[in-house]
Amino acid sequence: MRFLLLCGLLGLSALLSAQAQSLPVLPQNPPSLRWQEVRTPHFRVIYAGAIDSAAQRTAARLEQLHGPGAATLGVNPPPIGIVLQNQTTVSNGFVTFLPRHAEFFTTPQQGFGLGTVDWLDGLAVHEYRHVGQFDKARQGIGRVLTPLFGDGALGIAAVGVPQWFFEGDAVGTETALTRSGRGRIPSFDVGLRANLLAGRRYSYQKAVNGSLRDQVPNWYVLGYFMTSYLKTHHGPNAWAKVLDNYYRFPFYPFSFSNGIRRSTGLTVERLYDRTMTEIDSTWRAQQAALPAITPVREFAAAATEKIYTQYQYPQYVNDSTVLTLKTGLGHIAQLVLLSRRGSYPAGAERKVFETGQLNIPEMLSVNGGKAVWPEFQQDARWGQRIASELKVLDLATGRLTRVGKGARYAAAALSPDGQRLVAVRTDVNYRHALVIVDAQTGAELQTLPNPQNDFYQQPRWHPDGRRVVAVTLSAAGKTIVVIEPATGTARALLPVANVNLANPQPWRGFVLYNSSQSGIDNLYAVNARTGQTYRVTSRPLGAYHAAASPDGRALAFHDFRATGARVVEMALDSTAWTPIPTATADIPGPYAAALTAQEPAGRLVPRLLAQPDSAAPRYGVRRYSPLRHAFNVFSYGVVQSPTGNAVTLGLRSQDLLNTTQIFAGVGYDQVERTASVIGALSYQALYPVLDVDVTYGGRDAAIIYQGQTLRDQWRYTRLTAGLRLPLNLTRSKYFQALSIGSYYLHEQVFDYDLPVRRRTETGSETPLNAIQNTISYASQLRRSARDVAPRGGGTFLGTWRTTPFNTRLQATQLAAQGSVFLPGLGRHHAIRLRGGYQWQDQAQYQFAPAVSFPRGQGYTSFDRLRVASLDYSLPLAFTHWELGRWLYVQRLRATVFGDVARGSNRLGAGIRDYQNVGLDALVQFNVLRLRTPVEAGVRLVYNTVVRQWVVEPLAFDIRL
Repeated sequence: MRFLLLCGLLGLSALLSAQAQSLPVLPQNPPSLRWQEVRTPHFRVIYAGAIDSAAQRTAARLEQLHGPGAATLGVNPPPIGIVLQNQTTVSNGFVTFLPRHAEFFTTPQQGFGLGTVDWLDGLAVHEYRHVGQFDKARQGIGRVLTPLFGDGALGIAAVGVPQWFFEGDAVGTETALTRSGRGRIPSFDVGLRANLLAGRRYSYQKAVNGSLRDQVPNWYVLGYFMTSYLKTHHGPNAWAKVLDNYYRFPFYPFSFSNGIRRSTGLTVERLYDRTMTEIDSTWRAQQAALPAITPVREFAAAATEKIYTQYQYPQYVNDSTVLTLKTGLGHIAQLVLLSRRGSYPAGAERKVFETGQLNIPEMLSVNGGKAVWPEFQQDARWGQRIASELKVLDLATGRLTRVGKGARYAAAALSPDGQRLVAVRTDVNYRHALVIVDAQTGAELQTLPNPQNDFYQQPRWHPDGRRVVAVTLSAAGKTIVVIEPATGTARALLPVANVNLANPQPWRGFVLYNSSQSGIDNLYAVNARTGQTYRVTSRPLGAYHAAASPDGRALAFHDFRATGARVVEMALDSTAWTPIPTATADIPGPYAAALTAQEPAGRLVPRLLAQPDSAAPRYGVRRYSPLRHAFNVFSYGVVQSPTGNAVTLGLRSQDLLNTTQIFAGVGYDQVERTASVIGALSYQALYPVLDVDVTYGGRDAAIIYQGQTLRDQWRYTRLTAGLRLPLNLTRSKYFQALSIGSYYLHEQVFDYDLPVRRRTETGSETPLNAIQNTISYASQLRRSARDVAPRGGGTFLGTWRTTPFNTRLQATQLAAQGSVFLPGLGRHHAIRLRGGYQWQDQAQYQFAPAVSFPRGQGYTSFDRLRVASLDYSLPLAFTHWELGRWLYVQRLRATVFGDVARGSNRLGAGIRDYQNVGLDALVQFNVLRLRTPVEAGVRLVYNTVVRQWVVEPLAFDIRL
């Protein structure tokens, strides 16, 4: 998990030429936190609050990994900072070189992906491999570039390395060095397995770049198998040799593929083909050895096989109807009802609710006529403070209740009567708990005892309403426990073992659950009295999330397919189950055992990770002051402007907690042959963001005056300083944001000797001293992958610029512009209605435009300007077109638009009207197999002023 290299490089270019108010607002923590750091020989672990024990543990684990974690890459990374983000409930982590550090988000994930290792231990192994990968770039061309660009050179040198290598190699390392990395978990690769077994073997271009029609596994999956194939067939150091060849000189097309060929004799396409052939053979042999396939009947649904769509986590509403989560390329997440009889008129299903920012724990819960699920709720200002609240939906009335505002609930289940909830909570101190919550008021009624700090997953109430079942993870592995809240006692139903368990579901005297023990995720059951275990299903790809019908006669689950999971049902009859011995370990997935055997510390590290915290050394702790560490230079160098006519030489600074961004440098305009000095500061630790931008430079320009060309050289000073308040107001399926800003603008010119000046510039006797105030609001419906534009919501931008200081240069501008987004006539079609008004007093100075001008028309400044437009956007085709190695086209789309405007001046030219119509035709494509797509095309506009058609190039739907 990491930031994309391409995004980092784009950000590097943009920020070097940016003004302070355009520096991005990065996610911060509240300023009230008190920070500390643990220092080891190779790491600084920075943390806030009373998470000391987890910080010490993480520091010790990282020191244990320092040698083994990057050994097969042949690197010994220099010390690095690690920030433990404990204010968020997002389960994630990343490594970046802008600036160089890692961040571990301390809330563990629910579901199969966690495996049987502690969340922070798994993060340490995976993310430290990324540290080694980035530092591998400090050779060859990277060694030359680093003195010129700082750590930004790592991204420049690695621009040709595909994302699948970074993530796949890290997944391979976690698989080799832990007992339960993702390469050992069948749900991780089920998508690729489904494709190959269904005969859907895609080209390398499609596998790398994705699809807007089909299920294409992400780069973690693709990369794990490709990197593991090369390691197992060409040795554990194979990728170190590939990177050595690549970094000698990477700046030509397909240089990474050439590095593979020089090291192994394989092009990247042949590596992909051989990998797919080998794992396809492995999985077909596995299928041939399966027990008889369990017959099922499928719930009718509206989805077709043409577009990847999933129905997951079924829960019975009554004996013949289930509630399920529907997602896919063509839909935003929504809860739908499916009937056994397919009786719903709207295509065999009924939409119940479109969710907000799901924190889906691989489960839903329905009881007492209600449904519950968790959603992320981000703090309005502090991006690192993200709560996880529970949403309780009354299925009869549609009434939605928020439970636990500002809480940290990762999974929850309703009691049989719907009055109570049992929820998993991990607090900011990395303490795990099961809590009983009132489903109406949100009051926490009880916290169940957990002296060993075991981690709980996916709890469920027993039908008697007096007991709770849950999966627990401890240092020794996983088990399923039955807990009695009244007494606080817990009883394990299975021995604690290295077996990946999930989704416990009590039914009569049994508990059904998911297990990976056979190498394929299927449903199993344990007799709560005797401990005897049974195989309940034998499905070819995976059976997930068991749910028993209210009458106890049917069992529903979602069954994986290449076209997306579907909800199926079978008879619930314990006499038909197959008794099996209790599992003590999972069958490892392809390449897992070989990777462990190849690693120099493949046997040592898992034993170290299993040691108790008391066995690890304890390191010194000291206070960490964000202000004292605010200046942190991480990148510098020369950047060419996008227009090619300016060069900037500067340095960037950003602290590890994202409170302070600084840029300082010198620029050179190659057209005017003038230089400038630039400085920018954005301080974001307070509730309002403070921005300051200063430029001092020279100009050399000419004007035509009374038939003569006059040239002059002058100097200028430009200052921008002010505050902005960016707020995230998202609470539902609409993304909502509000931003308020106020800036002081000053520009002073020296040695200006021309007899006249443009109204967009200042003169030596007429400095600009202005105030700019803006307010913007946006509310946009979340978009599916196939949507080409927002299909709901709106935006507003208000602008007021004025010169209130009674200086010789006077000007005022008032403007407002708003948009409304509506669904179009077809699926994925969208309409935008936009209107705006701008009023100016511009006799002495003209501000930049604050409303949109008709497309295909150069901007003309008026005293009064009214504008309006109508856009209709639609996809034309979703394609998989390939042009060899060079180009991969995924989508064609178009926008038909009409723009109108009326401009008028108090004196002079009077009224001018514009009525332009046009068409944007755009293509979304990938170049040179970079996973980040590019969208470009042309705009054809009929300009009514000159009465001719105008053709303009477009990139990312913005005029070049």
